[in-house]
Amino acid sequence: QVQLVESGGALVQPGGSLRLSCSASGFTFRQSYMMWVRQAPGKGLEWVSTISGDGSFVNYADSVKGRFTISRDNAKNTLYLQMNSLKSEDTAVYYCAMGYIFPPTYRGQGTQVTVSS
Repeated sequence: QVQLVESGGALVQPGGSLRLSCSASGFTFRQSYMMWVRQAPGKGLEWVSTISGDGSFVNYADSVKGRFTISRDNAKNTLYLQMNSLKSEDTAVYYCAMGYIFPPTYRGQGTQVTVSS
């Protein structure tokens, strides 16, 4: 079955950086669009970024454009999210998810990112 396991979340100061990883299994990763979504405390699920199977297409929410970079390593079945210039409003549980339709059907258990001084 589809398994997605996120890692890399942490407490970081405003302006700092983090890289999230998502290890995928149970499906043909290299052929699958993937996305990152997040959920801030008390708020609904928010789409962050999408990447095509071969990495040639990427798209970002306006709130993270220019600060976050999505990438993938198909040889390792791993999805990444490089997050720079973090802001307090980026505090959320981050999930990787399979597909390009939001909200996604399959997502991982999430990793907590807290931006605070």
